[in-house]
Amino acid sequence: MKLSRSRVASDSRLALDSGAGRKGLKSGALGLWSSVAIGLASTAPAYSLAATLGLIVAAVGPQAPIITMLAFVPMLLIAYAYKELNASNADCGTTFTWATRAFGPRTGWMGGWGIIVADIIVMANLAEIAGIYSFRLLGYDSLTQSRVWTTIAGVVWITVMTAICYVGIKISAAVQCWLLFIEVAVLVLFAITALVKVYTSSPETAIHVSASWFNPFHVPSAEALTSGILAAVFIYWGWDTAVTVNEETADSTRIPGRAAVISVVLLLVLYALVATSAQAFAGIGSAGIGLGNKAHEGDVLSGLGDAVFGSQGLGSALSKLLVLMVLTSAAASTQTTILPMARTVFSMAAHKTIPSRFARVHRKYLTPTWSTVSLGLASVGFFVLLTAFSRNVLADSIGSVGLAIAFYYGLTGFACVWYFRKVLTRSRRDFLFKGLLPGLGGLLMLFLFCYAAFGVYADPDYGETSIYLPFIGQTGGVTVVGLGALLLGVVLMLVVTREHTAALRLQRTLLPHRLPQRTAVEMASRYVPADSRSGVGGDWFDVIPLSGTRVGLVVGEVIGHGLLAAATMGRLRTGVRVLARLDLAPDELLSRLGDLVGQTAKEQAAAQGAGGVRPGDDEALGVTCLYAVYDPVSGQCSMARAGHALAAVVLPDSGVATHPELPPGPPLGLGGLPYETAEFQLPRGSLVALFTDGLVQTAVDDLDVGLGLLTEILAQSRRPLEELCDRAVATLVPGPANDDAVLLLVRTRMLDDQRVAVWELTAEPAMVGNARTMATGQLGAWGLDELSFTTELIVSELVTNAIRYAAGPIHVRLIRDETLICEVADTGHTSPHLRHAAADDESGRGLYIVAQIAQQWGTRYTPTGKTIWVEQALPTAPAVEAP
Repeated sequence: MKLSRSRVASDSRLALDSGAGRKGLKSGALGLWSSVAIGLASTAPAYSLAATLGLIVAAVGPQAPIITMLAFVPMLLIAYAYKELNASNADCGTTFTWATRAFGPRTGWMGGWGIIVADIIVMANLAEIAGIYSFRLLGYDSLTQSRVWTTIAGVVWITVMTAICYVGIKISAAVQCWLLFIEVAVLVLFAITALVKVYTSSPETAIHVSASWFNPFHVPSAEALTSGILAAVFIYWGWDTAVTVNEETADSTRIPGRAAVISVVLLLVLYALVATSAQAFAGIGSAGIGLGNKAHEGDVLSGLGDAVFGSQGLGSALSKLLVLMVLTSAAASTQTTILPMARTVFSMAAHKTIPSRFARVHRKYLTPTWSTVSLGLASVGFFVLLTAFSRNVLADSIGSVGLAIAFYYGLTGFACVWYFRKVLTRSRRDFLFKGLLPGLGGLLMLFLFCYAAFGVYADPDYGETSIYLPFIGQTGGVTVVGLGALLLGVVLMLVVTREHTAALRLQRTLLPHRLPQRTAVEMASRYVPADSRSGVGGDWFDVIPLSGTRVGLVVGEVIGHGLLAAATMGRLRTGVRVLARLDLAPDELLSRLGDLVGQTAKEQAAAQGAGGVRPGDDEALGVTCLYAVYDPVSGQCSMARAGHALAAVVLPDSGVATHPELPPGPPLGLGGLPYETAEFQLPRGSLVALFTDGLVQTAVDDLDVGLGLLTEILAQSRRPLEELCDRAVATLVPGPANDDAVLLLVRTRMLDDQRVAVWELTAEPAMVGNARTMATGQLGAWGLDELSFTTELIVSELVTNAIRYAAGPIHVRLIRDETLICEVADTGHTSPHLRHAAADDESGRGLYIVAQIAQQWGTRYTPTGKTIWVEQALPTAPAVEAP
């Protein structure tokens, strides 16, 4: 290639972002008709008919016209899948990004690989026919039989078209529009002239059009029908380029999909007309200009030019124009094949599934640089290699590319169904265009792929080349090349997705597997990992049970991606849970967590011999976090945040989502202003939403717009939480997630007064007996007499300690929840410590005994003092013996 790597690197920069429409490509460069032109030109109608019509006739005989029409059906079905998926996520990665979003990174990677394989294989075919027709146009017919010269000419064409793609999408579109106009005009003129001559001058080979040509049941066998349709699929393939350039198209969510459908329909009309007229004029004979002539199987139009137009005067010029048309068709398709291939690789690099250098964009032309040039080089390499080993490059490459086409088109159909599975019952239109039609298209492609690969192409007698495989034997070269290229992708996929898989597995292992329902709140959550290989980050959420039936709610977002970010998330989540169990206030918990992060960063910097802390020494530096505590007894909620973490609250009587005014705090580990806690009351049935930035910034760049969409969803707060979570994810994360997204929804509850008993006592020794009596009476009212003895002991010990070591009033509270909770609050700030009493100690045994009979106990501090709490397990109901 003429473009050096150093030049490519100096003129390019990395993609701005991996999101749809945000990679830095030239947006708004194409309109509807230029997109249609690119879609049609990518199929190369003249070249496709020249290279394929003979193969179709050889497979099915005179039913070739109906086969070209039947191949339209799966194409149209898949085109609707492209249209619906593009409307949801207009990413130039197309099948790669959509299959990733639907089935995961491994399947998505194979979808992208299928596009690359199909495009690289067909480049060999395009280059071969462009080289042949170049010499034929110039009158050097002898050179068309030379592999060396046709290979050189093909390499030149690939280089030229790669350079055109490199310098800009507008130039590419302009070239395509003019070439396509000439191509279609000559094809239509050829078809009309051929039909007129059939019914006027009646050439020797001519046969009148028959209704049997359009009856697929006249095809001799199912094998012949399948081979014919798979070959005919090739002539339609390429229209998806109109969708691949979606990020460079005006109204990227609508125009590319429309262009794809329009392209397929126009191709149906054109192919039906040309196939019918060519067969009527030339017949299906195996000699002369007959379409069944093996000598012209890979190029049926070159022999028909002189016969249809004549060899004198204007006819000679038109014959030359037909040759030029096939040449320009192949050249145009070479260019439009590089476009989708380069943009697929570009998107895969932007999503970090392949090295990031392939995500470079030219600073001036706004086109992919590394991906365009490298794929041009790969196409040259494969073309030269296939030429060296195959006796018939045209025939074998068409069959091989058919397998790759069926693979990634079928995968797109299935991805559409699975992607929209939750909305298929929303309306008839959704069921038809998002489910039924794409699903049928996927099934048809799957059948064609399996039947052709294992039932037709694997036969060593099929095609021009066969290869001996260990343990299998002699196998058709078409199957070996087609399946071998896809299997190579499986090996590469396992390597390049290894980090993503490991990071995702680690992330999911460290996150809560399920959220057990608590008395305080009803809960639902969603975690959507980033789709790229190293894109899995460290976003997390948690619901932590606290003393007194309270719960701690937390969401956090780790800066960075990959295994390190996931491991950092696990470290921080553990730290939050440990600190939360100390019953710290939200602001104090974040302060302690920030100190922990800062200390760890300093230790890492010291271990690396650094003079200070650098922003990458610890992935936890700069983490945003929001921590909230909700008390179902009082209905009070307290929150504090580190960084830009946000929350939304919907009160039951208003139904309007608002964002609490939380005092700003610095991200963890960076220092700065101290954290502050905001407190507010939440009535029963209030909805609280905690989320990370990835949820509200994936679908749109504007944070305010994302928050507005979330607010509209939360306004339907009376719906089940699981349904609200699904709606939020479907609306706010409609396509491949470039950043992890977390959503935690909780609906508040309140404990009934019948489950809580509170007494205020004076700090007098006589109050100990009163406390025991009141506690025993309350247990009797609750039917918990079995716990009377242990509860009396606990109350007696805790009240006695409060009278002895603190001043002021004493509050005793019993809570009947999943456990029996006994709390004694006083005005002291000294916490008791559990220890083993010596043989001669007169005190110190009471708390030890309490700890032995309790399920758990602890201390929490309040602005006015402290609270000692003790939990006991409720007695289990006796088993009922069977009669």
